[in-house]
Amino acid sequence: MPTKMAIELGPLLIFFAVNAARDIYAATAAFMVATVAALAFAFFRYRKIPIMPLVSGVIVMGFGGLTLYLQDDTFIKLKPTIVYVTFAAVLFGGLLMKKPLLQFLFGPAFSLTEEGWRKLTYRWIGFFIVMAVVNEIVWRNFSTDAWVSFKVFGFLPLTLIFAVLQMPLLQRYGQGGDEEERAH
Repeated sequence: MPTKMAIELGPLLIFFAVNAARDIYAATAAFMVATVAALAFAFFRYRKIPIMPLVSGVIVMGFGGLTLYLQDDTFIKLKPTIVYVTFAAVLFGGLLMKKPLLQFLFGPAFSLTEEGWRKLTYRWIGFFIVMAVVNEIVWRNFSTDAWVSFKVFGFLPLTLIFAVLQMPLLQRYGQGGDEEERAH
């Protein structure tokens, strides 16, 4: 597993494994420790912490702490919803301020037109909102173990599929792309 992927997925896989072996509370504690370890490793390896894992990590600490302190797993189940809604709101706020924040995150990897960044941002906002709703449906209607499994094996594939489905937009609105092609 590449290093950056391990930083983001490692804590989630630990969460799943510990939940399977013990329970949601032990899994939450392990998730919190693994998240801090992954963020520390990212800092020492890259001399910076990626923004999305950092935001998620802060929310993991808050909601995980509430889960453990109150012995109520509702808080850790709400964490993905809060993360997705936060990302959608931040992206939307960036659009309102005429600053597509995805460009700051992915600008070095993709060179898109202004319209391309705006469309990509709207798509990610929609995706994050849908994912928040899906999380709410799953945790409220299925067992904790089913929710944990879906968190690990549902959200990641859905995110990867959504990202791959954005490739035509990335190609169409890439800088240097054919203006006539964009019109269609």
